[in-house]
Amino acid sequence: MAVIVLFAVSACSSTPDRAVSDRQLRKFGESGQAVRARERAEQRLRGVARAYADRTPLSLGLVVVHDVCVPGSGPGWFFQQKTDAYKVICSMNITAYYGADSRHMGDTLDGILTAGDHARSGPAGFGDPIPFTHDDDGRRFVAYYRGHGPNRQGSPATESTRLAVSGQTLTWDTTRGGGLRRLVEEPYAGLVDDPPVSRVVRDPKAATVAAIRKRYGLVFKLELPYSDYYGVLKNGRTRTE
Repeated sequence: MAVIVLFAVSACSSTPDRAVSDRQLRKFGESGQAVRARERAEQRLRGVARAYADRTPLSLGLVVVHDVCVPGSGPGWFFQQKTDAYKVICSMNITAYYGADSRHMGDTLDGILTAGDHARSGPAGFGDPIPFTHDDDGRRFVAYYRGHGPNRQGSPATESTRLAVSGQTLTWDTTRGGGLRRLVEEPYAGLVDDPPVSRVVRDPKAATVAAIRKRYGLVFKLELPYSDYYGVLKNGRTRTE
């Protein structure tokens, strides 16, 4: 019985066989259909990042694109995985960094939320790029940074610097704390640029978070979730965004 249990645990914890080889993975990722879907996905995500610069007080300083294609897997013994039905899945996300004036944080946040309010009431509704609005959290943030209300987490809690709605996450440098301020970090440097398996784009290439902060005073970071833009099912059909 002990041997059977040990074998079952080992089977559950092992990685299922890959659906395709490295060579096949690259072939799928380099196909014309994958390239077109990749271009559409990047254009859409960059459009979201630009919307913040166009409609809010934020100034876009850096965009980091991460694009990965992974092989599907064979079905596990007991647990199904998202990749079980696929030969290949390609996904993409974008992280954007913006500059803002730390002396007008209340106005900056109010501008972001106002852009979201207008978008929510417009024809695009909930599908608009900016989902942040003057909900309870939003109003408390604006009041706090304008000196009209307490820290949203309650004094003496640390300064809250994060909003998350509809998969988007917006974080920013703290404005208080002197030398103990929490700052938005530089983009993760460990991502491998080896298209089409792993593709990393920095735009502009030489831009840094430190330089954005030096120019504007404060840095905002927008993280957009990974979006599956291309997949090849094991039955040969393809799915695109």
